[in-house]
Amino acid sequence: MDHLFTPFTIKGLELRNRVVMPPMCQYAVTKKDGIVNDWHYHHYVSRAIGGASLIIIEMTDVEPDGRITDLDLGLWSDEQIAPLKRIVDAVHQYGAKIGIQIAHAGRKAEDAEVPVAPSAIPFDEKSKTPRALTTEETKQMVEKFRLAAERAVKAGVDTIEVHGAHGYLIHQFHSSYTNKRTDEYGQDLTLFGQQVIRAVKSVIPDHMPLLMRISAREYVDEGYGLEESIAFSKVYKDAGVDMFHVSSGGEGPILAHGRPGTHVAYQVPMAREIRNANHVPVIAVGRLDDPALANAVIGNEEADLVAVGRGMLRNPYWTLEAAVRLGKETTFPGVYGMGFGIK
Repeated sequence: MDHLFTPFTIKGLELRNRVVMPPMCQYAVTKKDGIVNDWHYHHYVSRAIGGASLIIIEMTDVEPDGRITDLDLGLWSDEQIAPLKRIVDAVHQYGAKIGIQIAHAGRKAEDAEVPVAPSAIPFDEKSKTPRALTTEETKQMVEKFRLAAERAVKAGVDTIEVHGAHGYLIHQFHSSYTNKRTDEYGQDLTLFGQQVIRAVKSVIPDHMPLLMRISAREYVDEGYGLEESIAFSKVYKDAGVDMFHVSSGGEGPILAHGRPGTHVAYQVPMAREIRNANHVPVIAVGRLDDPALANAVIGNEEADLVAVGRGMLRNPYWTLEAAVRLGKETTFPGVYGMGFGIK
């Protein structure tokens, strides 16, 4: 039976265990140029030393006004490649694999003078009203995703994750809650996402898997549910996605109706349903910080990989500690094993 420390392979990506560090924005860019700095270097490399098998760099945006804030990372310029490669090379040095999440915040771009979106609908009453992208601008946005992916490949990443969750631009297009267009991108809500997927696939090596993060459910009135996300994830799989990173929410203010649960593993059933319905590998996420629980998700075949976010923010060595608590074999770097009673 598989468990948290069973190796996992998808296409050419070979992972030493099933533990993923998910993308978590650091808001740590100092010069507002979107370039990684020493904070990002230490943040990501320490988790590689700490035993995680796959590290996914935080939401990295395809244009300056596509960032949530001006303190976020970007991949719109070739100047951003070399600093990123420094992190990639160091993570590889410690036995982990590394991906990057490319995205556009759309109407949730807080520092953009005028955000853009599928339709001119603000996120909430405190947010700026976005400008609806024209059909031609939408096509140009697909090209920006392609160029960002091309730069990520040059930086040496092992995989790319397209961000289609949490109320950001791709999510905004495939949700009828935010997409009120009448052009081709309104007639087929998944068209933009499909085009981004195909554009990214066109520049990544054949052996590199393409990941996509999706929100399996919207916690708003008139938002979509699991039935709809199973359907659009199948479309995205057919377009070229190899694995889904299944989260939920992010679109509109969270109301009492449909409010997400606060219990551990509340998102795991959605990941399991998408996995089973579409016969596709998935990453489960959401309050899976307890090693026994994370191990059970893998052992019960509810997901293929487990993402541990806040747990790794608290403890860069979460994976090493999990191995000891579960009685599983893993490699301890240097003399770190002594700290866990391993000689």
